[in-house]
Amino acid sequence: MSSPPLKPRVLDEEAKTAVRQAYEQVTSRLPGFKARRSQRNLIATSSRALGASGGFAVAEAPTGTGKSLGYLIAGIPTAQIGKRKLVLSTATVALQSQLMSKDLPAFLAATGSEAKVALAKGRGRYLCVRDAMELAGGQTVQADLGLELPSAGWPRPPQLDEIRAVEALVSAFDRGSWNGDLDEAPRAIPDSVRPLLSTTSGACANSRCAHAQRCPVLNARRSVRDADIVVANHAMVIAALELDGNADADASSENFLIGDPSACTFVFDEGHHLASVAIESGASQLHMGAFARRLAKMGPVFAAPFRLLDKTRIGNRELADAHADLKRLTDAVKAFDIQLQSQWTPDFNERDPMWRAPLGRIPDDWRIQAQALGVDTRSLRDWLEAARRRVMQKEGSKSDERAIRAMGTALEQLGEAADLFTAWGQVDPDGEPPHARWMTVGLDKGLVCHASPVSAAKLLRQRLWSQADSVLLTSATLSAGGNFRAFAASVGLPAEAECVSLPSPFDLQTQAVLQVPAFPVLPDHADHPKAIAEWLATGLDWSAGSLVLFTSRRKMEAVAALMPASRQSQIRVQGSMGKQALVDAHCAAVDAGQGSVLFGLASLGEGLDLARDYCSTVVITQLPFAVPTEPVLATKSEWLESRGHNPFMLVTVPDAIRVLTQYAGRLIRTSEDTGRIVLLDRRVVQKRYGRDILDALPPFRREITY
Repeated sequence: MSSPPLKPRVLDEEAKTAVRQAYEQVTSRLPGFKARRSQRNLIATSSRALGASGGFAVAEAPTGTGKSLGYLIAGIPTAQIGKRKLVLSTATVALQSQLMSKDLPAFLAATGSEAKVALAKGRGRYLCVRDAMELAGGQTVQADLGLELPSAGWPRPPQLDEIRAVEALVSAFDRGSWNGDLDEAPRAIPDSVRPLLSTTSGACANSRCAHAQRCPVLNARRSVRDADIVVANHAMVIAALELDGNADADASSENFLIGDPSACTFVFDEGHHLASVAIESGASQLHMGAFARRLAKMGPVFAAPFRLLDKTRIGNRELADAHADLKRLTDAVKAFDIQLQSQWTPDFNERDPMWRAPLGRIPDDWRIQAQALGVDTRSLRDWLEAARRRVMQKEGSKSDERAIRAMGTALEQLGEAADLFTAWGQVDPDGEPPHARWMTVGLDKGLVCHASPVSAAKLLRQRLWSQADSVLLTSATLSAGGNFRAFAASVGLPAEAECVSLPSPFDLQTQAVLQVPAFPVLPDHADHPKAIAEWLATGLDWSAGSLVLFTSRRKMEAVAALMPASRQSQIRVQGSMGKQALVDAHCAAVDAGQGSVLFGLASLGEGLDLARDYCSTVVITQLPFAVPTEPVLATKSEWLESRGHNPFMLVTVPDAIRVLTQYAGRLIRTSEDTGRIVLLDRRVVQKRYGRDILDALPPFRREITY
């Protein structure tokens, strides 16, 4: 029986009183709490958004605002009064961990509130008990009904230390000393082993698995369904709402994560990632040759349900029909692959050969063939899905579980192909941003077809904004100097959304200086790496902690190789070891008075928190413009140009400002931090757009050589 619909909420006096009381309790009971004007403004904005059905706000809150506690103070009391589930979505595991281990427990303890809290993570972060036990037994992958299951055993003869590592994990799980969360494993998991310890949704037998009652994934899903507060990530929320919106979704299914979004209030922290995550969720790709080879092996999988159900006909197909349809699809895929190869010859002298459809429009004959392939692939997928469901409803033996797994894996492969063929076969509506469509070359030199939306606006409007009870989007960087136009367009922001840009709680003019020195060459010059190395050798304080940020790994490694031998031991390059080990080594060197310089890419430019002496200088080697030839951006730029817009100023510059602000934000993390940000890119003083970029950055003291 479904629950009665919830009444729409308004931010009434009861809710306002509850928020004020929560704030007073946190300020008086939380050790070390510092009242901040920006945080109070954030609480007020969050209350208006999260306290009323239809509420929507965008809050840019710089480092030091106390963002997490701010939206918890507003979100938890209003959700409890309105009987809504509070969904806290992040872009990184680090922030999820902070919310679960620090911010939520601190809030609940200070206010005396009671709430069921659950962490929602992808199934790839949980142990598959079945696969782990097969690994511990040293089993290698076997063909299952003609279809290889990539996670059902070792893909190669395992090393003894690998088997022992798995055995230790299985033992800890069996003893009950570990819950199966791979991020909290009791011992280090070798990189070669971790992907084998989890399984995909299709290869999971769910309730038919012998280990279903103690499955970490299913237990985590049950906790999420019963929770008052869910900590998730952007990709999972978008995927869950797509599944939960399916009329065929079953509330007992492990995929039914969040439930009715109109009964949920959402906070998207690190909201500047939301558009890119949504675009990725709508993207598809298919290795044509590999898919044809998989189809050729699927005959036993399609025969399995006839055997297990002891039927001569299932749905609209007899066994001969299923084999004939599968053969016809296999031949059509091979023919399409041959046609594509005959019309595009990759230049293997290029580093990454690529063909891209102008404005996303592939030739009509390709589109028509892709459309037909999409229809046939979906037909087979739908039939196999219905047959698999009938097998799952039947009481059966252990062999049924293996067949269900094989069918599930085949369904995933057919679904991925159907998504690609559908995207290639459709005509983009007039006036709407198109799909990007392109081809690349796989490791075996076979063709890989790709498709992706170029804008997240429509998807987010349909899947999130039109369904959610209320929404808060927040981050340290959402606007371009207080201008939210580019961000609003990227996420399809509702017109009624409230947008606020809060000031930094720090005295940035006193604590930091932004320097643009007289650097000799521009980033596109061949001597740029050499010039960076020469400047770093003399311009850095090598006795302190510094961070040097690059936009490409190739240039980062080139500069590292050009540095003087006397400085090599002080340089720590991202990728030379794990991120946490890299940061720990950096901090240890600074603590020892030896000085250390981190060379990093975008993930260090955003996710790093180095206070005080660990980071006294941030060097940004060039403006972080997106690569213009990247197929999604290139297609979007063409579309904007076709409509009379300047994509560089409309999209590229605002995006670069947000990234640059993130990079600069690595310097001042507390009110005691001081230092400098050095930008080695003279385009900010030589190009017309440079003034827009400089004016949009936080109010650091400027030292610019013109």
